[in-house]
Amino acid sequence: MRPRPSGPPGGQPGADLRLLIPAVAGWVASATTLGWNPAWRIAAAGGSLALAVGCARTGRRGALCGWRVPVWVALAAAATSLVLLASGSHALIREAGPVAGLAGQRSVVVAKGLVASEPVVRSGRTGQNAVLRVVLTEVSGRGRASSVRTPVLVLGDEEWGGLRWRERIEVRGRLEPAEPGDEVVAVLRPLSSPRVVGRAGAVARGAEHLRSGLREAAAPLPADARGLLPALVIGDTSRTPDDLTEAMLATGMTHLSAVSGSNVAIVLAVALAAAAVLGLGRRLRPFFALLVLTGFVVLARPEPSVIRAATMGAIGLLGLSQSRRAAGIPVLSAAVLVLLVLDPWLSRSYGFALSTLATLGLLLFVRSWGQAIGARLPRRLRSWGPALAIPVAAQAMCAPVVVLLQGSVSTVGVVANLLAAPLVAPATVAGVAAALVASLWQPAGTALCWAGALPTLGIARIARVFAEVPGGTLPWPDGRPGALLLAAVTVVVLLSARWVVHNARVHPVLAVSVLFLVAAAATPTSTLTWPPPGWRFVACDVGQGDALVVATTPGHAVLVDTGPEPSAVDRCLSRLGVETIDAVVLTHFHADHVDGLAGALDGRRVLEVLATPVRDPPHQWQQVQRVLAPRGIPLREVYAGDRLVWPGATAQVWWPARRIAAGSVPNNASVVLTVHTGGVDALLMGDVEREAAHAILLALRRDPSMAQAARGLDVVKTAHHGSSNLDEGLMEAVRAPVAVVSVGADNDYGHPAPRHLEVLRRNGFATYRTDQRGDLAVVPSRSGVAVTWLGR
Repeated sequence: MRPRPSGPPGGQPGADLRLLIPAVAGWVASATTLGWNPAWRIAAAGGSLALAVGCARTGRRGALCGWRVPVWVALAAAATSLVLLASGSHALIREAGPVAGLAGQRSVVVAKGLVASEPVVRSGRTGQNAVLRVVLTEVSGRGRASSVRTPVLVLGDEEWGGLRWRERIEVRGRLEPAEPGDEVVAVLRPLSSPRVVGRAGAVARGAEHLRSGLREAAAPLPADARGLLPALVIGDTSRTPDDLTEAMLATGMTHLSAVSGSNVAIVLAVALAAAAVLGLGRRLRPFFALLVLTGFVVLARPEPSVIRAATMGAIGLLGLSQSRRAAGIPVLSAAVLVLLVLDPWLSRSYGFALSTLATLGLLLFVRSWGQAIGARLPRRLRSWGPALAIPVAAQAMCAPVVVLLQGSVSTVGVVANLLAAPLVAPATVAGVAAALVASLWQPAGTALCWAGALPTLGIARIARVFAEVPGGTLPWPDGRPGALLLAAVTVVVLLSARWVVHNARVHPVLAVSVLFLVAAAATPTSTLTWPPPGWRFVACDVGQGDALVVATTPGHAVLVDTGPEPSAVDRCLSRLGVETIDAVVLTHFHADHVDGLAGALDGRRVLEVLATPVRDPPHQWQQVQRVLAPRGIPLREVYAGDRLVWPGATAQVWWPARRIAAGSVPNNASVVLTVHTGGVDALLMGDVEREAAHAILLALRRDPSMAQAARGLDVVKTAHHGSSNLDEGLMEAVRAPVAVVSVGADNDYGHPAPRHLEVLRRNGFATYRTDQRGDLAVVPSRSGVAVTWLGR
């Protein structure tokens, strides 16, 4: 007899988990083998198929594999074979042609291609940067022209931000290899402006017309609503303020600022309700909802993330249905396999993992948890139980993956999402309606946007308030060990929750005592003990930038760079009790090193500002002058060989000795100095790149005093936030016990680069990063130096 899914009494079906294991097996196999040679993947698919057939046959005879076990093994092996075959086939097709070889040679090519994703425009140190995917259709390089169909990642300037989805373009650029397992074959760095050679199709142009109408209609809204409303509806986050993005990340609400399964479920629910109002029969309503969903996908762009969200949202709505709930998990499992067959690179997508886990949590827990929550609410509010259970279930399932993204655990995420959940539906509905109406009559679209602005402003307010809650995020081990640890903790909590609740009722005094003990142990004490006694050097967590504090005398310090945001450096200095700044050293004039200057100066006595003599970029140098002039603070330029003396600290300037035209001129003009403060010797490297770093290495070899200083270093603040553009010889010459990487979480540059971290590891540095640990303090100890951190 075939095993039947178990279910609760009363005739209602329970969860059918039989297809879940094959789906997980296929997912793991795909993620593990993406970096393999395509032929190896196809060979592994053949082996898995042979295993599936063998187990199925022995299972029918009841021998070798045993009873029932062969069914599970055969299904898992078959799913693995299917996914690996699709993965290998996709790789063979996309890697066909000369693009991979040209990228390996870093060749300059002339290419034509199809814009496959919306350009993502970000503000960088050198202006606006755009990132987008393009499917190359023709490529000419090394004297050969070929027709291809190869995806590449384009890293362009602000001109590329004006391109539209599905346009055909021509460009001249340099190809570079992509990382193994990436969803693109190569990286294209343009050497010319893009030339549009073909318009998008009618459907794509219609979708863009609707999207542009929504953006224009939302333009008069306040900043938070202007950025968040298009993000909810069409996944356009280009206008979302950076501080709001950070707040939503800290509170676990980033899924709201993109097209997610919850948005799709809302659209489907509204479509089904509208079908009922229109008098459509039950059999026609799903088709009407499917038609609406298709239109929504076209509006949001049928990119992999949107297709994924549409699939998961439809399955989530199915899971909430009373009559079809039992089909939820089998359909989810089948959908995972189908999506992986269509796009194997989804197996390494954090978004895909989050959507799938959130949907699985909804299917597994919302019904039972909703009933349990509803039973404890007043009678009139019991129907709210499932709604309250949805964010709790999603948070529980997604937490291990979120740890991989932000290296911390949010203690306020569930509450923040509970409060925001009722606001998502009206904002999404108003935004979709505004997109449709604005294309016909913009004033009416703007009015609808104002209706959607109220809930979006509420969502933004919730994110900002909860992001500032003390202890709202707790540090957690980073990487795979941290994710596995949190997954284990989550499983233990889920399995022991009923037992804990029962014993808490039986022994309330003991339960309260244990609760207070756990709370006391878990409460972060860093804010009470910060800064650590005797600190001599602190790297402030100011995001993607530098702000380094060198202690001189009590209440006094030297500040090296000011970060990109005035409030961030101001908070760091206030926490350290710095009232007088003996000197501000501006290593160079990029925004992520000087834009926070006003925050450092306000409310503090500043004696002087020291800076590189290279006034590039000019507009940033002029901005610094505008900040300093009203305060009457002098600015003095420093050069290699200068010795700086303050009470309690000294410094020796190693660079700049000259202007270097190669690479980034401002970065290679960075002030590099060694600092001696209270028994701690530190090298602060600014943003120097390979050219300036090698010049410093040559100077170090010539100058015995520099070489002696290099041998006695305790700390190295590595260059350029962990960029791969470094000189390995210099890093070997200045090796020290501790390396500090000042870098922003989830930055757009991929910092710190794996190569940078590998160089540090190979040279024996113990590496500490501000994106993982927050403010970093160096304190002298008997064995050298100790590093403590505030936490993020």
